[in-house]
Amino acid sequence: MRLRPFEIFLIQIVFYLILWLSDQYLAVLLSLIFGSICFFILLIAFIAELVERSRISKWYFGLMIASVLAPVIIGGVMVLIFGTPEWILAGN
Repeated sequence: MRLRPFEIFLIQIVFYLILWLSDQYLAVLLSLIFGSICFFILLIAFIAELVERSRISKWYFGLMIASVLAPVIIGGVMVLIFGTPEWILAGN
């Protein structure tokens, strides 16, 4: 059984939500790391696809887009609900 990108997106939303509710510092770090890695892999795959058509399925691109959007959406929602984390403002 193969999960659709939307199902994986929902699983990631739950993962990031639990992470943000338990530890905001770790959640910000992991969201930035995983989101950035997935974004750059998606960007490289898209550029490679433009240069020469490959047999990469649309499922892969959907998965990578979901992996980029999930931490961004949850991070934005959590900042809207709880405000900017205090440790970010501590330097000012």
